[in-house]
Amino acid sequence: MKRISILLVFTLLCQFSYAQKKIWDETEQEKTERLAWWTEDRFGMFIHWGLYALPARHEWVKNYEKLNNEDYQKYFDHFNPDLYDPSEWAKQAKAAGMKYVVLTAKHHEGFCLFDSKYTDYKSTNTPYGKDLIREYVDALRKEGLKVGFYYSLIDWHHPDFTVDRVHPQRTDSDKWLGQLNKGRDMNKYREYLHNQVRELLTNYGKIDILWLDYSYPGKNGKGKDDWGSVELLKMVRQLQPGILVNNRADLMDYAGGWDFVTPEQFKVPAWPKIDGKKIPWETCQTFSGSWGYYRDENTWKSNRQLLVLLIESVSKGGNLLLNVGPTARGEFDYRAKERLADMGEWMHANGRSIYGCTEAPAGIEVPENCLLTYNPKTNRLYIHLLEYPLQNFLLKGMRDKIEYAQFLHDGSEVQIKKPHGYAFDFEMSENDVNLALPVIKPHVEIPVIEVFLK
Repeated sequence: MKRISILLVFTLLCQFSYAQKKIWDETEQEKTERLAWWTEDRFGMFIHWGLYALPARHEWVKNYEKLNNEDYQKYFDHFNPDLYDPSEWAKQAKAAGMKYVVLTAKHHEGFCLFDSKYTDYKSTNTPYGKDLIREYVDALRKEGLKVGFYYSLIDWHHPDFTVDRVHPQRTDSDKWLGQLNKGRDMNKYREYLHNQVRELLTNYGKIDILWLDYSYPGKNGKGKDDWGSVELLKMVRQLQPGILVNNRADLMDYAGGWDFVTPEQFKVPAWPKIDGKKIPWETCQTFSGSWGYYRDENTWKSNRQLLVLLIESVSKGGNLLLNVGPTARGEFDYRAKERLADMGEWMHANGRSIYGCTEAPAGIEVPENCLLTYNPKTNRLYIHLLEYPLQNFLLKGMRDKIEYAQFLHDGSEVQIKKPHGYAFDFEMSENDVNLALPVIKPHVEIPVIEVFLK
């Protein structure tokens, strides 16, 4: 993933206006219907996996340590994920409550997990010798999960990809770029890029998501003209009309050039808008500080932090794509397994407050230390208790709106009744409602009250 100011880029992107330039024709209703499964599912798994799993010290290790192709070759020569079992990956994602998965078919290092006819730098030429993507696609479909591909627009291995400001062979002086790029031809690389995307969208059946990453226009950077993004997206839409595409091909000002925005490692303060209109969005987040497997990285988020990420994203109308970086042998790290299992335990009982949900209707006041989600189809409000209150739980202005309330994890009634105990000068209007909660917090990381609205 990119190492630039995500907040700054995201802010700038959301200042763009919808333009008249079009990749293809589609009405707003048609787009809403095309994205319907994604907005229903809300929770997906990102998987960053490649040769960088062997050094195990960040997926940008080639960039950070300025390694050349010869330095990096040892990882290709020793890539043999003998424990790779994508059916187990799919089962773990499903058990965690995730509904779709996006895997790095090729990351910035240029190594391909699929059997591309346009390069020798692929998994079928390593000691492992197999097409990893083929097995992945089959495993996901068997578990009923939606299939996504990540494809890096950047390629630090390809001989025609020009050295720029994020290339491992960059220098501190611009004057050397011309010399470093002697013999490199972006026209040839652009053709290579398009050919590989065509392979991915042709050889593996129906693909649900294409995650392109990423553009960085400006001085010594690359944008839509370098990628041939307009032609690329036209091809994508033609090959897979139902596919969802993210917003990193530098086509924010093209209708059909993107489907959803992607704030990275950042919790948005509110539902993102363009020209005052709410837009589809998904935050991509890591368990820790790295996307690829990083053996010695220890800033792992707690189960509670991860659940809050998910709930808060849905409460603002968005999705969460949560990343796992498998080891060089092809397994999920034990810490990832633990967190997936913990999230799955919560989702098993409380998934109803996530799937098909969005932000609460206007006019409903959010209680202190809570997050609200709402299912417009069932007309149910979900109150996530981030801090468990003591017995009395006040909902302001809700007396005429509530039909019934219960804890979601076990379906036990939460009574609507007068506050317990003696209160001096307690401000409760006739339109407020008090829910009587048990003294002991339910045995749930974040308890959820399901409110049936009238």
